[in-house]
Amino acid sequence: MQRGSILVTGGAGYIGSHVVLQLRERGERVVVLDDLSRGFKRAVLDTPLIVGKVGDRALVATLLREHAVETVMHFAASTIVPESVRDPLKYYGNNTCSTRTLLECCLEAGIGTFVFSSTAAVYGIPADGFAAETSATAPINAYGTSKLMSEWMLRDVAAASSLRYVALRYFNVAGCDTSGRIGQSTQGATLLVKVACEAVVGKRPGVSVFGTDYPTPDGTGVRDYLHVEDLARAHLDALAYLRGGGASTTLNVGYGHGYSVREVIGAVERAANLKLKVREEPRRAGDPPSLIARADRIRTELGWQPKLDDLETIARTSLEWERKLQRDPW
Repeated sequence: MQRGSILVTGGAGYIGSHVVLQLRERGERVVVLDDLSRGFKRAVLDTPLIVGKVGDRALVATLLREHAVETVMHFAASTIVPESVRDPLKYYGNNTCSTRTLLECCLEAGIGTFVFSSTAAVYGIPADGFAAETSATAPINAYGTSKLMSEWMLRDVAAASSLRYVALRYFNVAGCDTSGRIGQSTQGATLLVKVACEAVVGKRPGVSVFGTDYPTPDGTGVRDYLHVEDLARAHLDALAYLRGGGASTTLNVGYGHGYSVREVIGAVERAANLKLKVREEPRRAGDPPSLIARADRIRTELGWQPKLDDLETIARTSLEWERKLQRDPW
């Protein structure tokens, strides 16, 4: 029996496009909904793309029906943390309210399975620098709060209906498709690896290090950096889990160990074989000294096995993509 389609919202964005690529490689029928405010038409390659907003109820309802959608993978969201502090209502509108509309359409269409793109930002600043799924959720910005509110809606909808979901809380996503087909193309990105690679190719004068006096081995912040292909694979594992009858669950996605800002910059410098201009700045408000995943559950519950847990690979694939963008801007 042929399976229904998978709707990927935000599928033209950085993470969504990598998931779409892997789904297509598995032979899945995929349709993408993206407003292209941060995504790129080229990123979906030849996957059917509908340009529009997740909050457009009529459009989403029609799309679910006409494409015989079976599963929704929901990535579409505003994701810039400093912007969420300046403009919180944008985040509650684009993230929380639009997710409510999407869930309402899913219930009306009888969608049975849902994979949600959440974030480690729901944890705020854990006291010991590690976050497990059982850790307290205490977001410190509207981005994290908007995602946590969406998790709560999913929880309550699942309790009141037959819909089952997996919510994946990502840590620091980096790297690009190892075959060089797609990558992180977002303008004005704030992710450290992307920023450092842009400095290598001359798009930025250098890299700023925010805080050098943290209680970490080299004084700079430590994060759990996760290759985007491993993250994409987690979504396919979540899909298989739900298709196998798995119960709704919320899981961290990370490697369980971290790298400092200086270590990341060093990896990019080694990939480029040059030294970057590094500027030391004061700490940014709200930045935890360390944030690392406790990520055993995703391995046991989904059978997820990361294949690219290597900082050098993350830096190399990111830089290769940045150089490709220099030759052929998106």
